[in-house]
Amino acid sequence: MKHLLLSVGLAVCPTLSVTQQPAPANLSLADALALARAHNPLYRQALHDRAPAGWAARNAWSSTFLPTLTASGGLGYSGSGQQRFLTANFSQNVSTLSSNYGLFLDWALNGQTVTQIPLKHAQLSAADADVAGAESNLITGVTQQYLSVLQARDNADVARKELDRNEQFLKLAQARYDVGRASLIDVRQAQVARGQAEVALLRAETGLQLEKLRLFQQIGVTPPTDIATVQLTDTFAVQTPAWQLGDLLTMAEGQNPALKALRAREGAARWGVRAATGAYTPSVSVSASWSGFTQKLSDINPTIAAAQANAAANIAECQFENDSVFARLNPPLTARNCSNLFAFTPQQAQAIRDQNAAYPFNFTPQPFQARLTVSIPLWGNFSQPLQVSQAKAQQQDLEESVRARGLQVHTEVSQAYLTVTTAYRTIAIQDTNRTAAREQLQLATERYRVGSGTFFELLDAQVAQLRAESDYVNAVYEYHKAVAALEAAVGRPLR
Repeated sequence: MKHLLLSVGLAVCPTLSVTQQPAPANLSLADALALARAHNPLYRQALHDRAPAGWAARNAWSSTFLPTLTASGGLGYSGSGQQRFLTANFSQNVSTLSSNYGLFLDWALNGQTVTQIPLKHAQLSAADADVAGAESNLITGVTQQYLSVLQARDNADVARKELDRNEQFLKLAQARYDVGRASLIDVRQAQVARGQAEVALLRAETGLQLEKLRLFQQIGVTPPTDIATVQLTDTFAVQTPAWQLGDLLTMAEGQNPALKALRAREGAARWGVRAATGAYTPSVSVSASWSGFTQKLSDINPTIAAAQANAAANIAECQFENDSVFARLNPPLTARNCSNLFAFTPQQAQAIRDQNAAYPFNFTPQPFQARLTVSIPLWGNFSQPLQVSQAKAQQQDLEESVRARGLQVHTEVSQAYLTVTTAYRTIAIQDTNRTAAREQLQLATERYRVGSGTFFELLDAQVAQLRAESDYVNAVYEYHKAVAALEAAVGRPLR
């Protein structure tokens, strides 16, 4: 079933690449992943690389059980003149045209041929594992970038709220200045803070558009001209990590895509060693052929004239024998009828013309030929040990690659798990800091409003509140990105 779905995807994807799907105005993560599967260049390259592996598996089956069949046909021309071979001269008075056909059947079986079926199927499984790994990388990349866009959007919202708050502070400072309870320094400081908030909002909005552009690049489609019209709709809830590191490591051992792909390659390499060992086995080959030819003289008249001359010479010889030999016999024998025996008739001339008219498709068949050959390798100048040694070296290298990748997966899962745990605890701390910063800003605002606090205290509280809001947003999305990285390391969704 998996192979059937993958084949359908291979048949559909080329059409999707020609006609790009328009990006929806409201883009969910599922929509982004669907577009990425259809258009992401790296993922499509992995799909393209699977097709030769599938045909190689089919070729292994047919090469083992079915012969190769070849048909050939040709036309030839030979001009008139003389040819010399050693001391003999061959003369051709007229040019000739020729045509031929051939049908050839060949089949061979040896140890290497027999092992090609499991070898190519193992390589096909490895190609499927590569596709699965490419899809896992695609999901991770798109998810991470989708979260980056949401993070930039929330940071832009924080910057927008900060600008609104600075507008209120400017109005408050201006009102206090108008009634003589604040200096012009407070007003100017509030104007500077508002200007800085405007710059921060402009940079945050620009960063949001850049993250959206990177998301569409990751998906593999051209973004719309007005990228601000594209809105992301998915939200992600923060959940308490309930996973156990041991369980995650066990799942990663069996489901990590990169590790599974390397194991599939290692299995194919083991069959490669068996295939190389097959070079020591005898080979059986069977061949058969059917063929035919036609030939046409450009001018048939000289041939007919030569036949007529030959017939006339035979008649003359026959008559000479009648006159000089049969007359001397005693008793005399009846003379032969030379004209009836050797005369060149119009029917014979027409037969020559008909034979010459067989060109180009009225072939004269040649005898059927068949051959059975059994060959045993006796001495190949160490070519067989060389092939086996190379195959074993490749298998051993892949075994070490699997072991190295297993260690790397263990480290990645452990690191991602620790990062998720730390990020989750950081969210709680940043939430506490955010609450405290909000209260601090509220108190500083009230103190400044009643005249018991300075505007500089208000600005310090505002900066602390802005930093706390941004830190909280970043902590939330660092957690989500850490979960996505953990899912990528494990090789399966965890939420």
